[in-house]
Amino acid sequence: MRFGAVPLEEAAGCILAHSLVLPEGRLRKGLVLGAGEIEALGAAGVTEVTVAQLGPDDVAEDAAASRLAAALVPDERAAGLSRSAAFTGRVNLNATGPGLVTLDVDRIHALNRIDPTITLATLAPLVRVEPGMLVGTVKMIAYGVAEASLSQAEALAREALRILPVIRRTAGLLLTEVPGQDAKLSAKGRRAVEKRLAALGIALAEVATTAHETGAMAEALARMPGEVLLILTGSATSDLYDTAPEALRRAGGVVRRFGMPVDPGNLLFHGRLGARPVIGLPGCARSPALNGADWVLERLACGLEVGDQEIAAMGVGGLLKEIPIRPQPRERKG
Repeated sequence: MRFGAVPLEEAAGCILAHSLVLPEGRLRKGLVLGAGEIEALGAAGVTEVTVAQLGPDDVAEDAAASRLAAALVPDERAAGLSRSAAFTGRVNLNATGPGLVTLDVDRIHALNRIDPTITLATLAPLVRVEPGMLVGTVKMIAYGVAEASLSQAEALAREALRILPVIRRTAGLLLTEVPGQDAKLSAKGRRAVEKRLAALGIALAEVATTAHETGAMAEALARMPGEVLLILTGSATSDLYDTAPEALRRAGGVVRRFGMPVDPGNLLFHGRLGARPVIGLPGCARSPALNGADWVLERLACGLEVGDQEIAAMGVGGLLKEIPIRPQPRERKG
């Protein structure tokens, strides 16, 4: 591609590099100059214009963006992504349903190393998305890119980005209460949990409230419906053998882990009751703010395995924003 100023009489068929304001109106950059535009420029006294001229082996920006986006997302329904029409060398990729971003990091890195004029920006892996959310954007930096570079990028991009959909669509919630507990606490917890589930397209199948006692909790868990079971206790879980984990065991389930390197969210436990995942939510789940339970819930909802290795890896990036309701802030004032 050639770029620079040319005499006006040589500009027909070239791409206008910079927007120009004329008495009759504005000519926008990226416009392919035709006879009408050349005449208008001449009438305005313009004698030369800065343009881009594509070579025989160049692909125009919109066509190039469309091709790369189609390679990334050849089947929009299967990928859970929609492709926008190309504009100014850009194609946006938007989520069509709730889920988690999954991508081939190595191939996307390699794609972005081919040519600085060919770019793909995405959300980070395993970020939760909702319908309509922007997940990625293909952008051609120049008005044209080399066919050889674009073909190489297309080969690397094949199905490198998609949304992992939510496959568990119902949940049960067990709330516990302790003597003297504020009557509003359970309602607050329910609202926050219900909002989290709704963002994932998960329906709340049942809410049960019991005393914070192992036997009562076990009975409620054993009969509770839902593809995922959530426990939010009136008294925080402080040990692997505390009341809530013991209730899960007595109901016939197993506890896989207590504690996670994410703050807020340290006091989470999780396990299974039959084939269903169970999450013992930390107290911070009563707040709508992001916490470690969100990451575990989202991944389990999408059918991902969440074991010791996965939770241990959450520590990098796991220092989340402080929330004002925490009774013991991480840093002392003064």
